[in-house]
Amino acid sequence: MDLELRHLKIVRAVADAGSLTRAATALGLAQPALSTQLKRIERALGGTLFVRGREGVRATPLGELVLERARVLLPAVCELQEEAQRFARQGAHGHRLGGTHGPLLGGLVDRLARAEPGVPVTTYTSWSEREVAGGVADGRLDFALVGVCGESAPPEPGRLAWMEVARDPVHVMLAEDHPLALAPREEVDLAELAAEAWADVPGDGCFGDCFAAACVRAGFTPACVYETDTASCVHLVQVGRAVGLCRATFPATPGVVTRPLAGTPLVWRHLLGWHPAGRAAARAADVLEQARAAHAEALARAGGGLRPALPWSAA
Repeated sequence: MDLELRHLKIVRAVADAGSLTRAATALGLAQPALSTQLKRIERALGGTLFVRGREGVRATPLGELVLERARVLLPAVCELQEEAQRFARQGAHGHRLGGTHGPLLGGLVDRLARAEPGVPVTTYTSWSEREVAGGVADGRLDFALVGVCGESAPPEPGRLAWMEVARDPVHVMLAEDHPLALAPREEVDLAELAAEAWADVPGDGCFGDCFAAACVRAGFTPACVYETDTASCVHLVQVGRAVGLCRATFPATPGVVTRPLAGTPLVWRHLLGWHPAGRAAARAADVLEQARAAHAEALARAGGGLRPALPWSAA
């Protein structure tokens, strides 16, 4: 007898129930039928899986080995089935996009939907660049749209192919009545913000370290940093509780203005990643072109970078 998934389900059910009687009830089988099935499974595996006693059943060492494998294989097969069903529903030509929070992902979805009417586009977002990249590396997503600080390496560099969509100088977000926002000037020196509290959004890249290093080079250490969600960051800037960091790709926000940082001490690169052996590799050039166009459109809507923008960690 060849071992089948249903046999592993029986073994798991017996172990979980702790007795053949309860397992038979859970499986909808008569106890004699379950006992016969279990004996056949044990013969196929070469030994006894459970020791029967007054208190029920207890797994043998061989049984523990089989259960350990079953508890890995069964969820994996279930996930494969669900993924295959989603794939079948969406079709082979659908786009599965993952990204960190920000306007470029929405812009890319819009452009792909307009360019390929009827082709499904699904999205997954996370604050974690590594999580999004891992989804592509594992085949759960087709493309990752993330950002990295300066010239730092993107996540999963050995498994994914990466291309640069665009790079933005990092700007400072100020309340509209902040003295530096009211001053007739084009840029702000980072050192002028030494006494300010800061607001940013979470991420697992190196931007926080790069920002801290830039502040040290400017002669100060940030006294207070609020790490919170995007809406809260914007609110803290609007009410003058903090200043924030942003790029030039987000539309104007009431109560907030932005200024470039003098000398461009921080740069943010938007990247598109895909698995070189994945189903989407053949479409990477087209998706990259659409992502670059989405960035250009977002930049144009923001007035060329002199308008308010989104806090730094979003793509």
